[in-house]
Amino acid sequence: MYRRTNRYRQRLAAAREARERLRLDGDAPDYPAELPHLRRRIVIIDYDHGRVVHRLDLYRSDRIDCYRVVADGQPWKARAGWSAVLAGLRKSMPRVASPRTL
Repeated sequence: MYRRTNRYRQRLAAAREARERLRLDGDAPDYPAELPHLRRRIVIIDYDHGRVVHRLDLYRSDRIDCYRVVADGQPWKARAGWSAVLAGLRKSMPRVASPRTL
């Protein structure tokens, strides 16, 4: 390990004090940040079987990292995270076989 000299420790202490002074003198941030009611919207247009449009609306929930999900106007999940929404989207869109060539 490197040896930390007294001069180096004094410089670190001065930098810490300056940072703390700026933090205390500045305006207090708003906690928690006010989130919009509709946070995300996912629109899926499927051209495999004609033109089918699906819409997922992700609304604010009681947790910051979760959403209340409404799929095509019907409630889907009361509280789901981003990964769960994407997993549900992946599972609801089945694979389509490629056309056979003769």
